[in-house]
Amino acid sequence: MDITTVSTSMAADAGGSSYRFDHPRIADILNDMYIPARDLGPGDPIGAFDLLTTDGERFSSADLEARWKPVLLVFGSRTCPVTEDAGDGLRHLHGIYGDRVRFVMIQVREAHPGRTIGQPKTFGQKLRHAVDLKVHHKLPFEVAVDDIDGTFHRRLGARPNSAYAIDPAGMIVFRAQWANETEAIGDALHAIAGRHLPARPAVTRTLHAITRMVGHIGPVLDAAGAGARLDTWKVAPPMAVMMTVADLLVFLPSHQRGLPAMALTMGGMAAVIAAVVAWFV
Repeated sequence: MDITTVSTSMAADAGGSSYRFDHPRIADILNDMYIPARDLGPGDPIGAFDLLTTDGERFSSADLEARWKPVLLVFGSRTCPVTEDAGDGLRHLHGIYGDRVRFVMIQVREAHPGRTIGQPKTFGQKLRHAVDLKVHHKLPFEVAVDDIDGTFHRRLGARPNSAYAIDPAGMIVFRAQWANETEAIGDALHAIAGRHLPARPAVTRTLHAITRMVGHIGPVLDAAGAGARLDTWKVAPPMAVMMTVADLLVFLPSHQRGLPAMALTMGGMAAVIAAVVAWFV
């Protein structure tokens, strides 16, 4: 079977065209920063879904009960700096809990498309992106593909790299806004693997997640190709400045560059403001 020709069973709808952006918008960035109360979370059913995996199998809601095994579901894409930061931690957690918890990453829209890694226009293209994602991160677990309009992804809020733990009955028992919060995810998996509910069913920690991913932004956008860096300057100038500063901190591991990059950026901005005030006073 040529899996590049197989589509998911979830129908596209009118919201899909705005979902598949070629250039990130300010509204998209703001949406990533918080979780509305109406979004699905712990205690809510995940609902029906049926997604193709890169090996030609299915990841479906019916499969949850059939296997009777909890699932860690992670959204991601190759051009998402948070996904880039999360890769090592997720592989580590799979090594610990993979025999008791099914791990599945789902390829969603590209977070920062560029000329080299653009926004998929067809399901076949999106499937190829999923294959590349699995290879790039050396993921030892399944990678599934949402439909081209992100029907399943949008049901859960369309954030670029959230993680959810789902019990065999299809109920969400844990949600992390950012999948690079692997320590918190590990605590949840420890409870779930022991057949207990997580003590912290929902984790946000946006500032911590961002400080970890800042050092990955430049390399990820370079991989995305021409236009990706420029788009970041257009929609999130402060983040672009921190990215540029982090690129200079090559003596630090990528996940440790965020805090000093933020400090230097804020210090530089304060110095500029002070100089302007002094000039006019």
